[in-house]
Amino acid sequence: MDEIKDACILLFVKYPKNGNVKTRLATNLDETVVRELYTNFVQDSLKLIESLHLPFFICFSPKTAYDEMRAWLGKQYHYLPQKGNDLGERMKNSFLQTFAEGFNTVVLLGSDTPDLPVYFIKQAIRALRTNDVALGPSVDGGYYLFGCKKDGFSPTFFEGIHWSTSAVFQETIAVLKRNKKTVHILPEWSDIDTVEDIYAFIKRNKGTSFSRTMNYISNHKNLFEKR
Repeated sequence: MDEIKDACILLFVKYPKNGNVKTRLATNLDETVVRELYTNFVQDSLKLIESLHLPFFICFSPKTAYDEMRAWLGKQYHYLPQKGNDLGERMKNSFLQTFAEGFNTVVLLGSDTPDLPVYFIKQAIRALRTNDVALGPSVDGGYYLFGCKKDGFSPTFFEGIHWSTSAVFQETIAVLKRNKKTVHILPEWSDIDTVEDIYAFIKRNKGTSFSRTMNYISNHKNLFEKR
């Protein structure tokens, strides 16, 4: 990706506390197991992003957790606090802040797709040479990636969206169409929100140990057997 001189990645991360991350998973799994799973999601996401050799920021929540984030993931990373009352505001403000830093192409990722193919991100960045927005739809109706060029950005992209519902992707597409933006849609992928998503993740990656997440699951097989 050396030809992209003004691109950066934003990784949205929550500081992991019991009961604070992937709460839908906690209906089937112990909160401590969920927290440990999530920490592996994040580590795998960081490994993926680092392989791109592009600048990136860890956008963390809550915004008061700066010291805790550095103690957890390390002082070598650049951290940005998420600012806003809902997910839409936090994403909007993160884009505005990184555009203000001088980046003209910004790609935002969640931290719950630990086996996301790296070429999806590369495809998004390349698509943004000729499109205003790149969008990666999730199987559940949301999206796992939102990329945008500075000169094609509008804060309205994140307004009026019913977050954490199956309508997020379609509502976002409708907003982009109203704004007359060109959109490149990436292949669909599955994030991990439910125990069924865990089973699908295991099936996709059966027989591999490519990631910390898969290693964790393999070392705790009894916790992830289908009930």
